[in-house]
Amino acid sequence: MELAPGFSRQSLLTDLGRVAYARGGPEITVANTPLTTLLFLHGFGGGSSSYEWSLVYPAFAAHYRVIAPDLIGWGDSEHPRRDYTDLDYLQLLETLISHFAETGPIVVIASSLTAGLVIRAAIAIPEKLQALILFHPSGLSDFGQDFRDTWLAQLIATPGLDQVVYRFGIATEFGIQTFMGQRQFANPEQISPAMVKAYLRSAEMENADCAALAFVRGDLCFDLADYLPTLTTPTFFIWGSEAQLSSLSLGQELAKLNPQAIREFITLPNVGITPQLEVPAVTIGLIHRCLGKIEGLVIDIPRHD
Repeated sequence: MELAPGFSRQSLLTDLGRVAYARGGPEITVANTPLTTLLFLHGFGGGSSSYEWSLVYPAFAAHYRVIAPDLIGWGDSEHPRRDYTDLDYLQLLETLISHFAETGPIVVIASSLTAGLVIRAAIAIPEKLQALILFHPSGLSDFGQDFRDTWLAQLIATPGLDQVVYRFGIATEFGIQTFMGQRQFANPEQISPAMVKAYLRSAEMENADCAALAFVRGDLCFDLADYLPTLTTPTFFIWGSEAQLSSLSLGQELAKLNPQAIREFITLPNVGITPQLEVPAVTIGLIHRCLGKIEGLVIDIPRHD
């Protein structure tokens, strides 16, 4: 994926394969204390990658260390041919969080199913995390509503049909444009050719079908309601009112499970499930607002004496 000015492309070897990530921000410390790291994690879906956050994360590079990886099976990271499960990605997220938290607890900013998995990671390694800023966190089978029972998941689970659906229904310009317009955006006119191109590039990579089909088939889904009550990391929920895959009412019910950890529930009116692409300026402002409420953040703010 194209890099924003001031960012470099680096990689990290994990048990699942090599993870490519964009890294930017100051390398100095404040009063001998490492700067806070912001880890931006993309969601799942045909053609997903760190591009999802590319209109947002550069805005934080002046004062924070910023990391934006492509998860295994997506974007520029390795695409091993395997049957992916939620436990694979949970292990990967714990590895990434632990690695980037070597100099101190970090803030994770994530979306959708990945955000739900981040909650599980936070429960396992709370000492590595300072706070979570999560957009539409879900397990996609919440409160016992099993995603695998949907017609789409059952269609993809039908032998022989999965590759046909992927090649002709998902990994095409029309397929991506249609999914974005119907599922991701409340206002399809906000979809740009550059967005479609970036998603299509990721979807067309060798073995990109493995992770995408695992997601659509429901192999990565779980019931987030089973985990949320034990979360202790300070967390902010941000929800688009027109989110299709995880409704606003679902988000409100999830937040009620742990009012101690969920510090604030923010609703974005007339926005879909990817506000980071649909309304990036608003998203940047909301993340800044949440960061301002997190105690102990170390940032590099230049002094003008």
